[in-house]
Amino acid sequence: MDKTISLVIRELFNVEKDVVLTRPEAQFGDYATNIALQLAKSLGKNPRDVAEEIAAKLREEGSYDEVMVAGPGFINLRLSNEELVRQTLAREIPGTRDGQTIVIETNNPNPFKAMHIGHAFNAILADTVANLLEGDGASVHRVSYHGDVGSHVGKSMWSLLRYINGDIEKLHAIAPEDRNSFMSRMYAEGASAYKEDEDAKHEIEELAQQSFTLDDPLYKEVYETCKNWSFDEIKQIVARLGNKEIEKRYLESEADALGVETVKQHVGDVFNESNGALVFPGSKYGSFDNAFVSSRGRGLYGARDLGLMQLKNNDYHARRSYIVTAEEQRDYFRGVIKAAELCLPELNGVTVNISTGTVKLTTGKMSSRTGDVVEINWLFEKIGEAIAERGGEATDDIIAGALRYQFLKIKIGSDVVFDINDAVSLHGNSGSYLQYAYARANSILSKSTEKNESLLTATFNDSERALLRKMNEYADVIAAARNELLPHQICTYLYELAQEFNRFYEKNKVIGDTEEPKRVALVSLYAKTLREGLAILGIVAPEKM
Repeated sequence: MDKTISLVIRELFNVEKDVVLTRPEAQFGDYATNIALQLAKSLGKNPRDVAEEIAAKLREEGSYDEVMVAGPGFINLRLSNEELVRQTLAREIPGTRDGQTIVIETNNPNPFKAMHIGHAFNAILADTVANLLEGDGASVHRVSYHGDVGSHVGKSMWSLLRYINGDIEKLHAIAPEDRNSFMSRMYAEGASAYKEDEDAKHEIEELAQQSFTLDDPLYKEVYETCKNWSFDEIKQIVARLGNKEIEKRYLESEADALGVETVKQHVGDVFNESNGALVFPGSKYGSFDNAFVSSRGRGLYGARDLGLMQLKNNDYHARRSYIVTAEEQRDYFRGVIKAAELCLPELNGVTVNISTGTVKLTTGKMSSRTGDVVEINWLFEKIGEAIAERGGEATDDIIAGALRYQFLKIKIGSDVVFDINDAVSLHGNSGSYLQYAYARANSILSKSTEKNESLLTATFNDSERALLRKMNEYADVIAAARNELLPHQICTYLYELAQEFNRFYEKNKVIGDTEEPKRVALVSLYAKTLREGLAILGIVAPEKM
């Protein structure tokens, strides 16, 4: 469409000009452009006269029912029915990342803690961004990264060793369904002790150091058992969220030595020594000064993340490597990414940190550092109960649909206030509403025995055309969401599409009407559009609800 107008401009004025089309309110047409106002000054002409010349040529082109000039020189275009259908069916969405190799961490909860709602938010968002990247033509590698050493391990191990009191069988006696909550309680007790008891603090610090060496047999057995529990739980929960599987898991223990070595190689040019610690002067680069290696020579978070970047680069040589984290880590990653680029020029521009807002329930914020968290299994349970209370069937697909959409409908970077009843509502902007909308359309289609009419030769009343016009926006919305990596744009569109369908259905009988073949074709196209959009969000479109 924009290329056609560009050709007309070249023919009329011998000017090469990219044309941007916008979508005005329906009463003004299907598309609008201010290209005449842009051209007028360089052509030395009145913009309305330029618009009239362009409009006259476009009227000859045949794809438009109306070409109107408005105001000082705006051009409004109303497509012919045939052209509107043709564009809607074509859905041409060229990929802009064809051939690019991209790595993205689609989950990164630490073992030895329970997986909570904040972890679910990051995992769902990262998985959906991966879907957008794949749809845009990239070769996407989903990976994960987990902290299996360090302070949080020491806090959990302090509680775990006290709990078993030398008897490992006490650990093995814990039922699988209780392990996530048990691990959460162990971490919370250790975190509290570290904060309130100086003796416990020193003991926890020693236990944290042991996570690097595993030289005590009992410590090692407890450590390995609970780490395996954690990864089994993470895998199960991430799958239940609707995420696609990762292809590789990275661990802090694997990245640590490589990161420390790199830091030591760049003392003096990138890192400074301060009281034995190796510090990156991040305050020079919009971050903060951050120790990457402790005075005891032990790698800290920064060194491990530096090592991880190298491991991922060695494995994939990716054009981009995306990390999705909460906003409080934004400045930290700004510093780590800058340090990596200074140490390793081949990593310049590779790592991108997508910073999210904070997840809150209506009761307020959570903290994984204190153990005051909303466990994801608890949230699954509560969403399931809310679905059952409104008479629905609480399958994993319906629960995941409610959960995913509630996170994805908010623009990245904004806080999410999670309301369980809103998430499962069938009457508002929710995943359950859209899943129900698809099931409803599928039910209508199942009642028809008519052969669908070809929409290319059909005529449409106002509400039929309004639905078709909304479906015509699909390709543009998906292209924009892929380009900007903003899934909330798809959520907004699908909600508006479902509302448009409701207006259509209120005014038009489908089954048993003389127009049934055409209207069934419209419903079928609507269902297809809804299903494909939900799939990008990682949400299953159920045949019935």
